[in-house]
This record gives sequence, structure tokens and C-alpha cells, in this order.
Amino acid sequence: MMPQTDDPDTTADALRARGWQVVPEFLASDIVGALAAECRALDAAAALIAATTGRGVDRAASTLRGDRTRWFDDAALSPAQQAYWDAMQGLRESLNRRLLLGMETLEAHYALYPAGTGYARHRDRFRDSDARVLSSVAYLNRDWLADDGGALRLHLPDGPIDVPPVGGTLVLFLSEEIEHEVLRARRERLSIAGWFRRREITGAGLAKN
Repeated sequence: MMPQTDDPDTTADALRARGWQVVPEFLASDIVGALAAECRALDAAAALIAATTGRGVDRAASTLRGDRTRWFDDAALSPAQQAYWDAMQGLRESLNRRLLLGMETLEAHYALYPAGTGYARHRDRFRDSDARVLSSVAYLNRDWLADDGGALRLHLPDGPIDVPPVGGTLVLFLSEEIEHEVLRARRERLSIAGWFRRREITGAGLAKN
């Protein structure tokens, strides 16, 4: 089954009006299952590594986040990763036509949060780069319950909203504008974090990641 998305116009209108959108069932259940199995297999093989913050010489381990990650290599995608990648590239092209955001590339990684971990409030823009335009999170968790915690909290002008990490759901938000955090979960939490990027202009006093 191919990935599913809602009406592209609805997503584009929401991003234009408020800077974020939740897309239920963006990934079909068979793709979610394949990606989750691959993520767990990589973790069992010690191929996921403790996440860091910053980049380049400023990259460092941090107590702000507790996930383990592995970046996708777009030249060597697994079949499950390719299904995700194709869906995201189609979304990028659709949003570029409607919003003229100039998004040229995608970067993404698996993120596995062990029970009891989260990610403190932050923005996704590095302070020395404006390349990241639109952030995304695709969830890989089956049978997620409200009591499991682990919501993505978006800090919005009218107050925060919490998005539960239900498998197949995609969350989109503007990287520069919206602060967010991952609340602690009571069970293992799997996702793919992604960013649509434009050509980089550095040194513009941007927000710290």
C-alpha cells in the first residue's frame, strides 16, 4: 500500500495560516511496520548512536535529549526508507508549488527514545544557518495510548498543543518559528525526524537549535 496524505491544499493553507499541520495516516500501516522493525534492528545492532545538539565544532552530547539516532543516506536507502523518502519528496514538490518555499533537499534520521526520555524545548534552526525551512516528524508507534505520554508539544502563540506519536501520523511545522519539545514517554517511542532545506545563507543571527 502506498503512503497516504490529506489534501495538499489543506496542508499548504494550514502552514500558510498558522505554521503547522498534523497529517493523520500519512504513512500506511505496512510501511510504518517495516520502518519500525528496521529502526529496532539497527538499534539492536548498536547502529543508532546517542543524539547530540549543535553542528560542526559545536556538536556535543547533551542532557537536553535522550534519543538515539541514525541518519538516512539518500544514496543507499532501504526499501522501507525509500517508501518514506518518495512520499516526503512528493510532499516537498507539492508544497513548493503552493507556497514557493524554495525547499530543495530533504534530510532525515531515525529517532528512538527509550522509556523515560524526551527532548527539551528548542527550535530546529541553527543560529548560523537558515537552511532548514520545514520540520517534520513521522511516527512509527503502533497502538499508542494517551497514558503512554511522549507527545510532541508545539509551543504556539495561543498556548501549547500536544500531538500524540500515533503510528503513520506526520507533523509539519516551520523550523524557524515554532519551538517544540518531546515529552517523556512511558514506553519506547519511534519516529523519523526530517527537515526540508533550501540553499544555505549563513551568519544571519538565527535561532539556536
